[in-house]
Amino acid sequence: MFSHAKPGRAESNEANAAQVVLPQIARERLDRLKAHTARIGVIGLGYVGLPLSLLLAEAGFKVTGFDIDAKKVEELEAGRSYIFRIAAEEIERARAKGFTATTEFARLSEQDAILLCVPTPLNEHREPDLSYVENTAKSAAPWIREGQLVVLESTTYPGTTEELLIPALEAGNRQGLRAQAQGAAAEHGVFYVAFSPEREDPGNVTVARREIPKVVGGHEAIATELAATLYEGIFTRAVRVSSTRVAEMTKLLENIYRCVNIALVNEMKVLSLRMGVDIWEVIDAAATKPFGFQPFYPGPGLGGHCIPIDPFYLSWKAKEFDFNTRFIELAGEVNEAMPAHVVQYVAKGLNAQRKAMNGARVLMLGMAYKKDIDDLRESPSLTVIELLRAEGAEVLYNDPYIPTVGRGRHYNLNMTSAPLDDLDQFDCVLIMTDHSEYDYKAIVRQARLVVDTRNATKGIRSEKIVRC
Repeated sequence: MFSHAKPGRAESNEANAAQVVLPQIARERLDRLKAHTARIGVIGLGYVGLPLSLLLAEAGFKVTGFDIDAKKVEELEAGRSYIFRIAAEEIERARAKGFTATTEFARLSEQDAILLCVPTPLNEHREPDLSYVENTAKSAAPWIREGQLVVLESTTYPGTTEELLIPALEAGNRQGLRAQAQGAAAEHGVFYVAFSPEREDPGNVTVARREIPKVVGGHEAIATELAATLYEGIFTRAVRVSSTRVAEMTKLLENIYRCVNIALVNEMKVLSLRMGVDIWEVIDAAATKPFGFQPFYPGPGLGGHCIPIDPFYLSWKAKEFDFNTRFIELAGEVNEAMPAHVVQYVAKGLNAQRKAMNGARVLMLGMAYKKDIDDLRESPSLTVIELLRAEGAEVLYNDPYIPTVGRGRHYNLNMTSAPLDDLDQFDCVLIMTDHSEYDYKAIVRQARLVVDTRNATKGIRSEKIVRC
């Protein structure tokens, strides 16, 4: 039931959705989605796809996970988890409700809806790398059948769904199906396409995953309604928007907002250090204002799959429209300079103890990009290790969540987490990730020098500590 008050834009979209006239095949899909009897396929079983699969299974949907990594599939089929924050018990509960994993894309034809949760990284030129989306679409295309819903969740620039995903699905489909077009009255020979950006926040224990509203934008109105109904089955709210492009831009705005504000406090931190001001105390004081301010915190650089990457997606796309995103690019430059800032302060701390960087033994605490998770994607720790080694330092690391670091897209470290024993054998202990498991008082007591990039030693007074 709707209020007599003038509706807001989101309310208007949801009201308009109620007016959508669905063809028979779409009504059947909608009924199964509402009854939670629909079969859902999730492509990509990483930090986004696996949690999403578990939510769907918990809600009663029949879920099949797809991944090209046979090892992941083997682990899941054995009831084991490869993500620290997801317990094996969660996998077992999902399997008891019918969740299964496979590498066989032919099984996509069995699904009522297919959700694409694949990586969208940058290439070596800091340009969007959509090869995962494109290759997944090509692999899925032959198995798309009439009336299926396909939803892309991977973060990308506005236009990707329409310009890349849909053409790839249509070109490779064996039945000659087409994505339902806006305003068309096609009853047969179509499938439905939408975009709904993931909003995962690894390590967040204050907001339940299902409490995060889900933004949904369809290629046309029927797709919007089908996708919104699916997500309303596992999230408390689906926010319908008018198009895939609006949904794609929404995710970029969310992450660019964070990127810019983090760049601001990082720049303020560098200035505050020169002025002898504690930026952390400044932020805490400013955060007492009940309006007009939201606290963001400085650090050694950006990490994760979103904030260090997403702004460049929009900057790249903007060039097509002869537009320079100067503000976004400046924020990127500030944040990318932070690892070098950290290395500078390590050198400064060593110099104060009459030690050279060349030959110094440094123990880095934390490889993950944020506290209490096992995710090292785009972690600034990776860059700091390379910079320290370039200066001649011997670098070891400790991370309770990441026992080994092998080869990635942009690194090949082959390192194993070192024990936290005899800290005085190191010339410097560098805190890069403020994991809750660390006993910072004991660390300061045992270490010769502590360089703290996260304010983890707040409240501890010692001449050994260099905060940066």
